[in-house]
Amino acid sequence: MTAVIRTATATAADDPALAALWQQCFDAPRIAALHALDPDRHRHTFVAQSGPGGGIDAVVVYVPRLIRDAHGTPQRVGGIGSVATRPEARGRGLVRRLLVEAERTMRAEQCAWSLLFTGTPGVYRGSGWQEFGSTYTEGTPASTAASGTFRVRGATAEDAAEVAALHHAYNANTPLSSLRAPEDWAVRVPAWYGPVERSLVAEDPVSGTLTGWIVAQHAGEYVEVREFAGAPECLGELFAAVGERGRDAGLSRARVRIPDGPGVRESLPALLSDPRSVEEHVGMARPLHADAESVRATVTAPGAVHWYGDCF
Repeated sequence: MTAVIRTATATAADDPALAALWQQCFDAPRIAALHALDPDRHRHTFVAQSGPGGGIDAVVVYVPRLIRDAHGTPQRVGGIGSVATRPEARGRGLVRRLLVEAERTMRAEQCAWSLLFTGTPGVYRGSGWQEFGSTYTEGTPASTAASGTFRVRGATAEDAAEVAALHHAYNANTPLSSLRAPEDWAVRVPAWYGPVERSLVAEDPVSGTLTGWIVAQHAGEYVEVREFAGAPECLGELFAAVGERGRDAGLSRARVRIPDGPGVRESLPALLSDPRSVEEHVGMARPLHADAESVRATVTAPGAVHWYGDCF
């Protein structure tokens, strides 16, 4: 049956069908909670339906975010996420048609550009999104003991305000990073990183003030560092603690997704015994009101990073 693109977008009545489609296509129970963060989510959700009364065949969600440009200035950016198509409805060009609707709304709402992350870039190239590269570092976990200059421990809920302050200060001028609102810390960050106790913090041994925060997760055989904020001086000890956790879990590889910056390269031997840089192309951007040159300058700027905890 030929799908009909709704011009009125989704409604609250579609929520159960959307949740069912996401459950069918992804192993990601967090999607419905993330979708609920946007008060205008139904107006930003574009669906294809198999005629009147039919089920939802495909969905594209536009998520408005404030993201820093190459100069560190926040810009309204249209994130594209939660894209899904029922297996039997694939190959009909439904997502491409929905992206046209999403683009129209993002332009009307004054988004400077659009951003998405995908393992299937071919779906989006024909609609105007272009890939950009990023790098990470991986290697064999080093057997490094912390020096003891800082006290490293698991984070707790009581650390929330200090961690948020560390994140904000660390990313104040970081291209491609998102401005996190309280609701992001309450819902988005835990959805991607899990309970706060899984992250680590470093304390000044005298004042007890937090000087660093790091998030590392297990991904297959890897222990993967996905975010850091704080003083470069404590990064080596946080890396050493991450390596210890990885070895205790029997993991044989380590990966670091922190871009080069003050203290990062110097601290890597605390976690990686044979570091090597790997380039990937999973990010895609599309200019809207901004010119292509400024968008390219942002996504390719030295130190640019869109943290995993800010995924759409």
